[in-house]
Amino acid sequence: MSARPAASRRTVLRGVALAPVAGLGLTACGPEGTPGRPTGPVELGPESEVAAGNAKLYREHNVVVSRGEDGTVRAYSTICTHARCPINTLRGTKLVCPCHGSEFDATTGEVLREPAVAPLQPLAVEVKDGTMIAKPQV
Repeated sequence: MSARPAASRRTVLRGVALAPVAGLGLTACGPEGTPGRPTGPVELGPESEVAAGNAKLYREHNVVVSRGEDGTVRAYSTICTHARCPINTLRGTKLVCPCHGSEFDATTGEVLREPAVAPLQPLAVEVKDGTMIAKPQV
């Protein structure tokens, strides 16, 4: 029976570093395999889904819609401007990116917390027959 060579320090440390995230199904950052912001019109849902002073995240379309107290509706792409990860968490009117913790204001698109430094990409939003439709701005 032959003896196995001892694991190197590098091998052990690499295994320890990767063990906590193994099996969590984390999404890699970056544009590869990540659906981007809308490139054409997308139907989001009834206008009534977004009350004044609130926001709603449409994960499947990478869009957030907010409504101001005055009734103004705004939409932004929820692709993080730092590493192009899709943002999947909305807390009140704060969007939180799962990749590196960037935070954005869903009502203005502005960065609230780095590492992102550029605001979210604004989208045009209109209401047609009671349904909100987001599309790229021209």
